[in-house]
Amino acid sequence: MARLRCAVVGVGYLGRFHAQKYKQIEEAELIGVCDASPERAKTVADELGVPMIADYKELIGKVDAVTVASTTRTHYEIAKFFLSNGVHVNVEKPMTVTIEEAQELVQLSKSKNLKLQVGHVERFNPALQAAQEKLATPLFIECHRLAPFKPRGVDVDVVLDLMIHDIDVIMSLVKSPVKSVSAVGTPVLTKVVDIANARIEFESGTVANITASRVSQTATRKFRVFQQQQYLSIDFGAGEVSLTTKTGEWKDDQVPPLEFEQWSLEKGDALLAETKA
Repeated sequence: MARLRCAVVGVGYLGRFHAQKYKQIEEAELIGVCDASPERAKTVADELGVPMIADYKELIGKVDAVTVASTTRTHYEIAKFFLSNGVHVNVEKPMTVTIEEAQELVQLSKSKNLKLQVGHVERFNPALQAAQEKLATPLFIECHRLAPFKPRGVDVDVVLDLMIHDIDVIMSLVKSPVKSVSAVGTPVLTKVVDIANARIEFESGTVANITASRVSQTATRKFRVFQQQQYLSIDFGAGEVSLTTKTGEWKDDQVPPLEFEQWSLEKGDALLAETKA
């Protein structure tokens, strides 16, 4: 079977990892890397033993699929170019800056019968995958995604930079249309929102409360789900899942009988799993 010819456009912090993953996949052939910085592109190209491509438009006719890991504000233009030319696209999150741009790319991929994947890597986190079989009907979801400040990713606010991970997971778990969204946030170290809280209410009655910050002293990636008779906690960073289940009736003032389970998962390689997908 012919190997899938792939390239990475944008080999900064995340793009370099994407290029490394392609080199690990037997069914894929990394034919080159491209970046707005020729020096950075050459460094990664030399590291992986592949050609440096000066202009991403030169890849047409040479690739079957690309990963777009450039700065967020360039995602739409680059992804649209490749889709228009018959190339499958994996674009890093956030997909685009605006909903309208994202919708246009989705429609374009459908019209061309091409794959368009967004790099929501938490979907491939072993902790979430282990918890899936325990999830029934979420009633309330509480998320905290906090990170120390880093200069990368600040071309967009914290919602598109970090909160988008939890929004994606929530939307994949709650099988109901959104009823309302309310949110607050403020800039702290940049000119855009660095800390934010959002509340999503679904027509089913499910409520999700999400907090994201990129100005925290410590890193936290916790996702909690409350459902009938159960409370599930997922620690994306530590790779841990805990489940508390009510196992009997609550009598008078006594604490109801509870069963506690906990799993520690090997972290695995979520990005490799995403790239293979």
